[in-house]
Amino acid sequence: MLIYLFCIVSGSFLLVWSADRFVEGASHVAKYFGMSPLLIGMVIVGFGTSAPEMVVSTMASLEGNPGIALGNAFGSNITNIGLILGLTSLLMPISVHSLILKKELPILSGITLITVFILYDLNLSRFDAIILLFIFILIMAWTIYEGLKNNTDKLGTEVTSELEETKIKIGTAFLYLFIGLIILILSSRVLVYGAVGIAMILGVSDLIVGLTVVAIGTSLPELASSLVAARKGEPDIALGNIIGSNFFNTLAVAGIAGAIHPLHLEPSILRRDLSVMIIMTLSLFIFGYGFRGQGRINRIEGLILLISYICYNAYLIIISVSS
Repeated sequence: MLIYLFCIVSGSFLLVWSADRFVEGASHVAKYFGMSPLLIGMVIVGFGTSAPEMVVSTMASLEGNPGIALGNAFGSNITNIGLILGLTSLLMPISVHSLILKKELPILSGITLITVFILYDLNLSRFDAIILLFIFILIMAWTIYEGLKNNTDKLGTEVTSELEETKIKIGTAFLYLFIGLIILILSSRVLVYGAVGIAMILGVSDLIVGLTVVAIGTSLPELASSLVAARKGEPDIALGNIIGSNFFNTLAVAGIAGAIHPLHLEPSILRRDLSVMIIMTLSLFIFGYGFRGQGRINRIEGLILLISYICYNAYLIIISVSS
């Protein structure tokens, strides 16, 4: 038992460290080759903060634990909005200045509904996975187009400030990129090993472990970066981390997991977990869009998200103990 707990704790710690190095290295390499700060914020940072979910879900699928893979993808979305955005907006109410992020909020809601519709038959086939990955490619193409068209967006300004503050040499950036990726892969294997061991000892499904322990572990990079961004007065980076990560989780992480290992879903994931994910995502859209002006997630709305997340996880723990 202790060895599995150690693997989860150490794996999560190394995931945070390696994801941070990976994002920092990739961002400066992209800047060196002429990518705009806005595109770095929309694409590189979004991919980097979702790299733990992507690698962990891939490892879990390859090792025959698709429940952890899928639970990690959807559980991370719930964690990102409920726990991370809830805590961040309690620290500092999040005002949505970026017009691109405001466009992405309804798109994320639509993508979430489409994904649930695809999974309504309780099967994630390879064909379903290909559809998710195809939609992901379209979203990335649109993101790049918007990033090239809107060079004056507020998100780009905040990313420029962040890159100047953490300025490093190109050789160091490549080193961070390489070391971050290697440790990311190794720590993911350690985390999956610990999670599978805990699931076997406690007799709970790997889906529950993926939705809780693994989802929290792989979402720690988003938590760290969002809290730091909020403390520095960069609300668009804080929100952009969450939106970008949820795009990757819903489409790329779930798509890759399904392409590697098609799986049949438990009925509970549809009526319980995906329902919570839809409610959380629509709440983010309603709170952040600003139908009558600038979008803003205040402390009361952040507290609602956080309490909802706590209640959801408490329910998962109760049903796991009673089963």
